[in-house]
Amino acid sequence: QVQLVESGGGLVQPGGSLRLSCVASGTIFSINGMNWYRQAPGKQRELVASSGGSTYVADSVKGRFTLSRDYAKNTMYLQMSSLKPEDTAVYYCNAYLRTGRNSPLTEYWGQGTQVSVSS
Repeated sequence: QVQLVESGGGLVQPGGSLRLSCVASGTIFSINGMNWYRQAPGKQRELVASSGGSTYVADSVKGRFTLSRDYAKNTMYLQMSSLKPEDTAVYYCNAYLRTGRNSPLTEYWGQGTQVSVSS
């Protein structure tokens, strides 16, 4: 059983900062990539940042958001600064991983954490 658990969301004023964390736990053999998505009310889920062979950051958050990983702890972070009201969304952790050497690459999602940017 694999779980992705996000934390660190909350309410912050415009210009503020938050740090999201995502911990992958359970029977994990290897993680190929971990990603952050977000979904604002009435909008489609969008990719914010990803790490795998290379790191990707969406243009809308470039220069403000930084993705990092602690490979030893199966943990991914999203440092968010200079937050704007349009960053308000539920942020989801996503990972592609194997639970065994010969197991298929499988996609997992966390439950999401709410980020609200408002004065």
